[in-house]
Amino acid sequence: MDLAKPHTRANLEAAFGGESMANRKYLFFAAVAKQLGNSELAALFRDTANQETEHAFAHFRLLHPELVIDNPAGLNAEQKQRILARCLELAIEGETYEYTTMYPEFAARARSDQDLEAVAEFEGQAAEASEHAAMFRRAASNFGFLTPIEQHHAQRYGVALEALHGNGRAAEAAEPVPGRWICKVCSMIYDPAVGDPESGIAPGTPFEAIPDTWTCPICGTRKANFIPYREPELQAV
Repeated sequence: MDLAKPHTRANLEAAFGGESMANRKYLFFAAVAKQLGNSELAALFRDTANQETEHAFAHFRLLHPELVIDNPAGLNAEQKQRILARCLELAIEGETYEYTTMYPEFAARARSDQDLEAVAEFEGQAAEASEHAAMFRRAASNFGFLTPIEQHHAQRYGVALEALHGNGRAAEAAEPVPGRWICKVCSMIYDPAVGDPESGIAPGTPFEAIPDTWTCPICGTRKANFIPYREPELQAV
């Protein structure tokens, strides 16, 4: 396949994205079906999700033939390291795009969409417009929270890549970043300078002052599942 042709690559990337999205969507549907006691439908969604995964993998193999491994036992240490390094490079690239471009742009667009006067005029229902405004505010807030998460992921991948090259050991800083706490479930990082205004937590609120009833705005887990945030770092061996 000639990946030098832009339309072919673009179509493969779109197909990979579509199949990947279908996988996660069907797994979500499976969870819903399980909650509602329909195990047969849950199994159907899970089986289909697995099939979509295989479709996505097939597209990704065509996009990145350098990661296709036919005979793992025949690879030497240098070849294995090169493949693993490529995986980390692609992961860093994706996470960096998310925290530098995608989520900041989404957050800006969500903030601009808070003006729902046109929606209220067209639909004539102030209550519905208020509901939409709240949804957009939460979306903008969550996109803002996701930016440092993706930055954290990219930093961890970067440290892992350096460790893979033999430049040290991947670890965390001995001392936590003052005031910051990270969710053990989804890696949401609470920054007291930002707070969580949509949940009633004003900027400047220390984590210790947040009510125990507060939950993570990203994954919904309880406050007790947050730990002091430590920066990823490369340590000498």
